[in-house]
Amino acid sequence: MLNLKTIFSVALIAGAISLSAQAQEVIKLATTTSTENSGLLKHLLPKFEAESGYSVQVIATGTGKALKLARQGDVDVVMTHAPAAEAKFVAEGYGTTPRGIMENDFVILGPKNDPAKIRSSKTAEEAFAKIASSGSGFVSRGDNSGTNMKELIIWKAAKTEPSFSGYRSVGQGMGKTLLMANELQAYTLSDRGTFVAYKAKLDLAVDYDGGAALANPYQIMLINPEKYPDLNHKGAKALSDWLISDEAQNMINSYTVQGEQLFKATYKE
Repeated sequence: MLNLKTIFSVALIAGAISLSAQAQEVIKLATTTSTENSGLLKHLLPKFEAESGYSVQVIATGTGKALKLARQGDVDVVMTHAPAAEAKFVAEGYGTTPRGIMENDFVILGPKNDPAKIRSSKTAEEAFAKIASSGSGFVSRGDNSGTNMKELIIWKAAKTEPSFSGYRSVGQGMGKTLLMANELQAYTLSDRGTFVAYKAKLDLAVDYDGGAALANPYQIMLINPEKYPDLNHKGAKALSDWLISDEAQNMINSYTVQGEQLFKATYKE
């Protein structure tokens, strides 16, 4: 007959095994605030979790921070929207199997009366130059996110230094940046998805819509197992595979807020 000490020891071992098994079922996903703020992840992930048995832990931050976490081996998989930074991440041997899964676009938001008169602009660069020269306010995320990277590319192309008196770099995610721009009645660059999700809280308008020129593609990338063999590579691949499935791609296309489609599924074999 087993004594109490033996039973207790067996229970402890069983508990430890159970906890270990549960830990292996968690997938750590580093991604952008736009996928979180827009509500897309809450739309997608419960379905994946129910079908796969995995639990996804989301770390929503700027693209720069998300890729840094991936480089450090602190997450299992990463989903971002900065093509140049992602290409470097893969070229350096940290990322593998990049897959373009969806896109939306960037828009320049501002006061509804458009004080810098950017609505007549032919390019985003022209719009930015008008904002700077007009003395209007501009709120930048300033967080090394994909949106911030795109913004800086536009300033450079416009041959305009973002150092004018109305420029504010706030170091915040997209949602908080939108609220600050709204409070200050300033311009800002936003992904359309987060803007639509926050529209009811804002007194801002799309003052410049660049269409294809401001396309905003999202990729999911696995972490190189040769660099970090102990990550949950099986779970990461399962999530990546699911996001390119017909089911997930249809869910991306069908996701709307206030009747507006926020993202367009883009995966192609």
